Amino acid sequence: MPASFRTRPATQADGGFLADMVVEAANWRPDGARPKHQVMTHPDHNRYVAGWMRPGDAGFVAIDAHDQPVGAAWYRMLPRTEPGFGYVGTGVPELIIGVRPIWRAHGVGRTLLRQLCEHARGQGFARLSLSVERGNFAQQLYRSEGFAITAPGHGRDTMVKRLR
Repeated sequence: MPASFRTRPATQADGGFLADMVVEAANWRPDGARPKHQVMTHPDHNRYVAGWMRPGDAGFVAIDAHDQPVGAAWYRMLPRTEPGFGYVGTGVPELIIGVRPIWRAHGVGRTLLRQLCEHARGQGFARLSLSVERGNFAQQLYRSEGFAITAPGHGRDTMVKRLR
C-alpha cells in the first residue's frame, strides 16, 4: 500500500506533470495504453494543459512522502469555440483529474476532487463539469461526490456538480 500523501496548490511549474495526468486519465483502461506523445499531440487532450497556468486555471497536486507528485486535479475555462469533452457552457470550468495507477483507490482522487470543488466554490463558480468514459471506475467516485450525468454521449458522459 502506498504511504501517506498531502496536497498543495498547482503551480505553473506543474504543467509537465499535469500532461502526465492527462495521459493517465486517457489511459484508464488496463489494456492498450497509448504513449504520451500520441495522447498529448491530439488537440482533444492537449487543450487541458496547453499554456498552463492561464488566468482562471486552478488545481491541486497530491505528493507522496518524498515530495513526488502522484496525482492532480485541476480545472480550466475552455471557450465555446474549442470545447473540452465535458463542456457544458460559458462560465463553467471543466475539471480534469489523474492519479498514478499505484495510488488509485487510496483516497488521492477523492481528496483532490473535494479540494478542487471547495476552491471552485470559493471562487464563486456555481458548477463544475467533467467528462468520463463509460466503464471508467472513476464514474463511481464522481457520483458519490455529487456529480450527475447531464449529457450522455457516445461512449462517454458529461457530469456536472452544483457547488451552491
